[in-house]
Amino acid sequence: RELVLWSEGMVWCSPERHGAMTGVFKAQIDWIPLTLGAVRPTQGKTLALMQVSGGSQSFNALNQMRVLGRWMRMFTTPNQSSVAKAFLEFDEAGRMKPSAYYDRVVDVMEELVKFTRLLREQTDYLVDRYSERKESAEQLSNRVNQTAI
Repeated sequence: RELVLWSEGMVWCSPERHGAMTGVFKAQIDWIPLTLGAVRPTQGKTLALMQVSGGSQSFNALNQMRVLGRWMRMFTTPNQSSVAKAFLEFDEAGRMKPSAYYDRVVDVMEELVKFTRLLREQTDYLVDRYSERKESAEQLSNRVNQTAI
């Protein structure tokens, strides 16, 4: 949670299992707090997405992560990476072998850095919303507080 607040950008990478991102990865995302007061701690941060598959190339996990990133008000880069038959793409030391997949991973990371730098000084302006200016964190907490239920 502290690293989410500290970071300017994130890289999410999940294996695809049974046509979806893994439950373990989704659980990790679920531990990111939705709000701190009236502000989402992820809003305005950049996000790069990658997935690996044991079989043919797919984009199911990427699509799910993109929806989550958008829902968490993150700026998701247009480029993404899907590595098919990932078991063939790494050497014994765990390093990715040179290939078109490797090039795509580098492309995605370069794009993340570029978008993060471009947005660095603009984030406060871009995530400023009328609804959040209208209602203070204390007012929001009082409105949604469920302890009275």
